[in-house]
Amino acid sequence: MWFLVAYFMIRYRAREYSSLTWNVLEYLSLFLIVLLHEFGHQLACRQVGGKTHDIILWPLGGVAYVSPPQRPGAQLWSIAAGPLVNVALVPVLFASALFSAQLGWPETHPDVHEFLRNILLINIVLLIFNLLPIYPLDGGQILRSLLWFVVGRANSLLAASVVGFVGVAGLFLLALIERSVWLGIMASFILFSCWQGLNQARILARVAKLPRRDGYVCPSCKTTPPLGPLWRCGNCGNGFDMFASSATCPHCGAQYGSTPCLDCGTARPISDWIEPPTDRG
Repeated sequence: MWFLVAYFMIRYRAREYSSLTWNVLEYLSLFLIVLLHEFGHQLACRQVGGKTHDIILWPLGGVAYVSPPQRPGAQLWSIAAGPLVNVALVPVLFASALFSAQLGWPETHPDVHEFLRNILLINIVLLIFNLLPIYPLDGGQILRSLLWFVVGRANSLLAASVVGFVGVAGLFLLALIERSVWLGIMASFILFSCWQGLNQARILARVAKLPRRDGYVCPSCKTTPPLGPLWRCGNCGNGFDMFASSATCPHCGAQYGSTPCLDCGTARPISDWIEPPTDRG
């Protein structure tokens, strides 16, 4: 799919340069910028003690799978670092385009000058688009992280998802006005992600209201686990309480070496959950 879209995009802009080689370089540069952006997310996530996974480059852009600690500050830095890479690239690319103009390359090397100008424009467009406050774009996730400081984890995700729906409506309207299939596909993907975010916010809100079990605390997010048969056995499919049964399914006897946190998703051995007694002396 990536190569198919690349072919059509390169052919669509074939008249920008005297040779298709420059169109290929422009398309590859686009994904190099996207890759650097995603590396920004991953490096920042590691800096705050989170875990990083794959980076996926696909025709709609890039996705960095990161698992920062479930704290608003850690989430904010992990998300903001991506757009900051684009911000850092702006003066570098602007200086390159300006330098080529001063050397007279618009007349002597027009393809080189046009290439540098287009890469600068692509980076700026990517930066502006990513900062739109539409979940799950970086701008929407930054908004969610900022709201997290004030209204909590579940409500911040709920608010960001609702704002995202409004933004998606605007994107669909723009797609109709511009008759852009590509923009319509992008808006559909964002709509699906907003719906997922809304459902996740509802789940988080329900979990947050549940009574909690004393004596245990998540090693990652420091929240106490909820009471009840909320963990589902992967062997028999029944729900059970990990902490009441010492991480053993009472229905089929399946034993689990790690217990996932329902708040942050981190899985650790149940022995790591035991909260040390506090000295009340």
